Formats: sequence, structure tokens, C-alpha cells
Amino acid sequence: MHFSTIDLRSDTVTRPSPEMRQAMYDAEVGDDVLDHDPTMARLEERVAHLLGYENALWVPSGSMGNVIALMLHLRRGDAFLAPEHAHVLGSELGTAAWLAQGMPRILPHDAGPGRPTPETVAAAVSDGPYFTLTTTLLCLENSHNFAGGAVFDAEEWTALLAAARERGLKVHLDGARVWNAAVALGVPVSDLTRGADTVQVCLSKGLGAPVGSMLASDAARITEARRIRKMLGGGVRQGGVLAAAGLVALDTVDSLTDDHAHARLLADGLRERGWTVDEPQTNIVLADGPLSVAELADLGIAAVGVVGRTRFVTHRDVSRSDIEDALSRL
Repeated sequence: MHFSTIDLRSDTVTRPSPEMRQAMYDAEVGDDVLDHDPTMARLEERVAHLLGYENALWVPSGSMGNVIALMLHLRRGDAFLAPEHAHVLGSELGTAAWLAQGMPRILPHDAGPGRPTPETVAAAVSDGPYFTLTTTLLCLENSHNFAGGAVFDAEEWTALLAAARERGLKVHLDGARVWNAAVALGVPVSDLTRGADTVQVCLSKGLGAPVGSMLASDAARITEARRIRKMLGGGVRQGGVLAAAGLVALDTVDSLTDDHAHARLLADGLRERGWTVDEPQTNIVLADGPLSVAELADLGIAAVGVVGRTRFVTHRDVSRSDIEDALSRL
């Protein structure tokens, strides 16, 4: 029996909506490297305002945004802290060490899925003689992908920031899916971003733009980040074609509630069918069940394996009826 594919591998598989395609077609453009493309400039200004920062910079990918931030903060041989399975540790092919030249130190999820306690952050920074490794940066991720889209709230964010500052650390937030976290908690996204030295957010995951992430910080850091982006080959010419899709994507943040509802529906259905499932906080479902990823694919259900479990991610191109169809196939 042939099944059409229900693609739950990631929220990166979405295709640009008709509104995005039209906005891209109509975009006012210029050479972003030479003159700063006008549509790109509007997107950067809007994102900076939403996140609570002076400036923002468009980058082609979240991985580039993260490594630029680490290059801004780390000196050769510095150590940085990040919770276990953070994207900057294993999913960016070693660029934290290779390009930013930092030594990762892994923190346990002892405050809940995806985040350490403030006490753990403080204890991870040791005061030693000159021949010991110096820890200078804390990286956090909200929501935390491989912890099943787990979120932490503004109170926890403030406490972690305070612990980092007390130990002299800079802070970078990988907020690739912070839009999901804000919607899940019912708070302005700036409540979960303000106070860090740098923040990276994605437009090409839950928000559905075809390309692009944003790095936000103060004006001086973003000026330097623009130089680093050019060094890494991330400068684009008529970038307004891509930025226009990002502007449309920002108008759709509230629709993430549908993705979260679909994730809960999927989790409940899997549980009823004998799977062991974490209760999803956002749009990511981690589960253990009787079928492998390959066997799911035979049923036309596309998923991936992460941290020894099966991950399903809901997104705007998967409807409630698609989720119901997937469950009926199981």
C-alpha cells in the first residue's frame, strides 16, 4: 500500500506561503553588502525592536548566527558553558571550537529539560591560576531542541542571567525557536531575550521563511558581526528578496499555537498506541515506541532519531487531519 508522506522530520521543511512568495517578488532591493538593502534594513530594525535590542543582523542560517556570536565573545582558548545536547555543541560541526576557538563545557539539565540551575552555572566557573582554562561565556537554548522543545520562563531566564553575571560571564541565547517558547508561555518574546549580550533567532523554522536567521545585540557588536558575516561568506547582495519573506513570517507568530496543539494531539495518540512520550511544551515530540524511523517511513510518516529517541516536529504545513491520518496509520 502506498502512503503519501506526512513530513514530521523538522519545522524546517515548510515551504514559503503564497503571501511570502508575493512579498519576495515585490520586494524593494539593493546591494546589502555595499549599501544595506532597504528591505533587509526594515527586517533588522523590526527584529531588534521585538527582541529588545539596539540592532540586528540577518544571517543565512542559525548556525552562522551562533558562531558569529561566539566569535564575538570568545578569545582563543576560552571555555564556554552550554547545556547538554545544545545545538552549539553537536549540531554545528565543531565551529565553536574550530572558528570561535572555544572549549565547550557541558552542563546537566538539573533545573528541568534543557536548562541548568543557576547554582550549576556558578559552580562551573572556577577561579584558578593563569595556567587553568578561563570560562567566559554561557550559551543557553530556548526552546531546547533535543530536550523535546522544552522551554524556560522569564523568571528562570533572569536567574540564569544573574548567575552568569555574578561569575563574570557573557551570555548568548540560541533562540532559534524562542518564538515557540514565547507563544507557549503567553509572554512577549522580549521577556525571554532581553539581557543577553547576543541573541540568535530563526525565521526559517516555525515561522516558515525559506531562509534566514537574525543576530541581535548592541550597535557596536552588530557592526563587528557584519564584518564577521562577510568573512564567513554570509554577505548577500539583493537580500531584500529573502528579507521580505522574513517580514511576512513575523506576522504569523501567533499561529504557532496550532503547531503546539497538533504536537499534543500527536503525543496523546502515540501514548494511546503504546509509545512512551514526553509531554510536549511546544512543537517537538520525543517518543520511544515499537517502530523504527525506517518502519515509520514505510507508513509514510517521516521522523528522525535524536539522542536515542524518535523525534516528531509539527509545523504549519502539517494540519490536524494530517496528524489524525498519521495516528490512524499506526
